[in-house]
Amino acid sequence: MGFVTSPVRERIVEAASELFYAQGLRAVSADKIIERVGTTKVTFYRHFRTKDDLVVAYLEGRAAIERAAVGQAVGHPDVDTALRRLSEGLAAVACSPGFRGCPFINAAAEYPDPDSPVRRVVDAHRAWYRATFGQLIAPLELADADGVVDELMLLRDGAMVAGYLGDPAAAAGALLRGCRAVIK
Repeated sequence: MGFVTSPVRERIVEAASELFYAQGLRAVSADKIIERVGTTKVTFYRHFRTKDDLVVAYLEGRAAIERAAVGQAVGHPDVDTALRRLSEGLAAVACSPGFRGCPFINAAAEYPDPDSPVRRVVDAHRAWYRATFGQLIAPLELADADGVVDELMLLRDGAMVAGYLGDPAAAAGALLRGCRAVIK
């Protein structure tokens, strides 16, 4: 990416991650992050030319965490076991304190321009999810694999929203039942 990792940069991203997820991307100013970190504007802008650059770094960090967890869940050779693990992982995340839904869905809502760097990160993450679902169901040799991937994405997105707005455990169970239904 062309940046040098430093303790200050890491502290900026960590503070921004907490604030962005809890309060929203647009609601959190660079000044608020600078104050939280206890640094200066010059130092902040030395690491991030714009606030959107920081939003991109935040989302890339969230993507790495999510990809590791999802990759571990769907790494099981049995598709049903992989889907169960995925659903259980979603329930664990959705039941965690401060859960506010999917950071990528939230970011897309705040950044409607499909050409913005933020939306490109969101789109890349969603493409990764689609590819992961495609790999997961490939051994099943389904007639309409692309359609099934579309349905799995819809179920995943719905489960993230339902986990935020409703009962996370119920959302996870519904996700598993829905996934099982679409792959049959």
